[in-house]
Amino acid sequence: MFEKKEIIFSDTLGVCQVAELTRLPAKNGEQMLYYGLRSVYDKHKVSYIPVEHHQVLLRPLLTYEEALKLSEQPEDERAGTKLSEAQKQEIQYVLANQKK
Repeated sequence: MFEKKEIIFSDTLGVCQVAELTRLPAKNGEQMLYYGLRSVYDKHKVSYIPVEHHQVLLRPLLTYEEALKLSEQPEDERAGTKLSEAQKQEIQYVLANQKK
């Protein structure tokens, strides 16, 4: 489980901060715990993702070493995988904000 104020990567938002953990009503009327995620690059973008059983990929950011390695690889050497704009922003964010 991610903690409040933690910076993570989301498939839908890219680099984002866990702004809050909140309970919202589900279809069956029960309360479910959700992450309130806010985009680091666009503060107006907010998404609420269930803590459990979410279908959106949520993961910790790349390590500095992983981001550096990806940034140094020519695109044609990345095993045929093209980085999304969100992934490129993640690499830039990690390189600019995390220490070795």
